[in-house]
Amino acid sequence: MGNRVITLLTDFGTQDHYVASMKGAILSINPRCTIVDISHQVGPHDIQGAAFLLGSAFGSFPKGTIHVSVVDPGVGGPRRPILIVTSRYYFVGPDNGLFTLALLQDQVRRVVALTSQKYFLPRIRSIFHGRDVFAPVAAHLSKGVLPQAFGQKIDTWESLHVPRPKRKGRGLRGEIFHIDVFGNLISNISEACLSEFSEVQSFSIRIGNRVINGLKKAYCEAKKGEVMALIGSGGFLEVSVREGSARKKLGVERGDKINVIVS
Repeated sequence: MGNRVITLLTDFGTQDHYVASMKGAILSINPRCTIVDISHQVGPHDIQGAAFLLGSAFGSFPKGTIHVSVVDPGVGGPRRPILIVTSRYYFVGPDNGLFTLALLQDQVRRVVALTSQKYFLPRIRSIFHGRDVFAPVAAHLSKGVLPQAFGQKIDTWESLHVPRPKRKGRGLRGEIFHIDVFGNLISNISEACLSEFSEVQSFSIRIGNRVINGLKKAYCEAKKGEVMALIGSGGFLEVSVREGSARKKLGVERGDKINVIVS
């Protein structure tokens, strides 16, 4: 069991020592585990952005993977450190909603408030629970310590508000939920939702001051610099610019509206 996979997702960046310190804490307890970085480039304190990245990536890992996520603007405050056990995975981090999208895709079996300090580092800094609490808990978990040993079972935990697309007459209104490093505008309209809404009818997509007719199947179907819509790798409607940034070209930001109109 000691060779389990532990993933890390943080807003720490890679310029400072924070990520390396977390990895050192894990490997000092379990040198046999495999550590995989999901990302450390989450915007500072951007819980929603972290939730999207985790929700997009966690299911690609083998069953039993331990996902450690630390985007924690409330560190040192009253928010609880938690361990979530689902039907396939373990999630370790602050109770601030960043596990919301992942938990919508997996069945929660147990949630534990981390209170057993024997599984923390001996000296806990109130400003660095990533290293002092979450990393060692994940390492001990990877060595076979049972979830119930880390603290008391709890029945409630924090969740983010996840906006849902809404029908308005002949239209479907959603919003941009995430913008990736390429400037692709990823909406909260899933492929299934779009298919159910439009059925076999043609439709246009309106975002900002731009109208886009129909979908492309891949980026290569557009001309360089062309604005297009397609279903992205995560299964959501996105607006992109081939070899460019839709964010810059359209002046759209996260939370802006996107409308699908049936012709």
